[in-house]
Amino acid sequence: MNYDRILNPAVTSMPPSGIRKFFDIAAEMEDCISLGVGEPDFVTPWDIREAAIKSLKDGMTCYTGNAGLPELRDLICRYYKERFGVFYTRAECLVTVGASEAIDLAMRALVSPGDEVLIPAPSYVSYMPCVTLAGGVPVAVPTTSANGFKMTAEAVKPLITPRTKAIILTYPNNPTGGIMTREDLLALSKAFEGTDIIVVTDEIYAELTYSGTHASFGALPGMWDRTVTISGFSKAFAMTGWRLGYALAPEPILDQMLKIHQFTMLCAPIMAQYAGIEALKNGFDTNFEEVRKMRREYNRRRNYLVRQFNSMGLTCFEPFGAFYVFPCIRSTGLTSEEFCNELLYGKRVAVVPGGAFGDTGEGFIRCSYAYSMDHLIEACRRISEFIAERHAKSEDYVHVI
Repeated sequence: MNYDRILNPAVTSMPPSGIRKFFDIAAEMEDCISLGVGEPDFVTPWDIREAAIKSLKDGMTCYTGNAGLPELRDLICRYYKERFGVFYTRAECLVTVGASEAIDLAMRALVSPGDEVLIPAPSYVSYMPCVTLAGGVPVAVPTTSANGFKMTAEAVKPLITPRTKAIILTYPNNPTGGIMTREDLLALSKAFEGTDIIVVTDEIYAELTYSGTHASFGALPGMWDRTVTISGFSKAFAMTGWRLGYALAPEPILDQMLKIHQFTMLCAPIMAQYAGIEALKNGFDTNFEEVRKMRREYNRRRNYLVRQFNSMGLTCFEPFGAFYVFPCIRSTGLTSEEFCNELLYGKRVAVVPGGAFGDTGEGFIRCSYAYSMDHLIEACRRISEFIAERHAKSEDYVHVI
């Protein structure tokens, strides 16, 4: 059997996730500290878990409607209205199996073969594969630490062609932690004037912003009808394993996403949806106090890691969102992959090479601070030791020469 001839070349040519590679190795390594995975170290608040347990006790083990439970969709729309000033109706809301499914649905509903999609670089590893699997062409828009890894109209405009169908915004950003303010987004929106480009904005880290309030692209004047807003419960409510996300979009777009969802996923798990109802029903008192507690703790860890990496001589841009730092490791003379391999096998600390997030991530590493302070302190001790030993070796080499 010639599997090379049988399998889809778009899939076989796609490299596996660079994030999972180091996580998988670390999971089998004794005494290894991982800063690799973006998953809250908090447990889902008890009242949310209790709501899911109650749904099971009540026999709620069936399918829901394809778009999700009406009460949950209404609450999601209320949440976006009250938190971010974006107005959606139940008919413009689709509950998905995590935000990742929503991204895939958006790409497949929008992209025709050969269409181009602009994607900030560096950014989350799933965007480019989703575009490719939809038959589109991902086009990287380079961002740099000099301007906070923000997308700008000046960077975007030269890349717009007659084939440009959409642009993906991902702020707060994974892996950089960069954010875009309302003023930043307004300036960027000028690039779309006179076009039909759709903006797909992934706002999964919206509640994890440490400077001001998150700005949602769909709230900007004249941008609502060209915006697909994607988010979920994973990060804010520590609900990663529940796989509960959603998409908000004008009906003509959402209806096509819903069709794909009907034929592929059918519906999100009913017990997760009841958990989501509880998260948002009391969201502006009990559960959002839990969100605020998590954000305060993440902010403490963020400040610690930025100071530590800068003190090691690894220049670290100050992130104002998500739960990642993205220090530059070029001063070590190693590539991102070399640095991560040597650190993993030499000091048993797992971090993610920046190159996993696109070519512009080369020279950086991603470290998650969704871990305890004790965990972070020990990881920094080992990384500092690693840097010092490398520096000593390079000094010895210079003396020998």
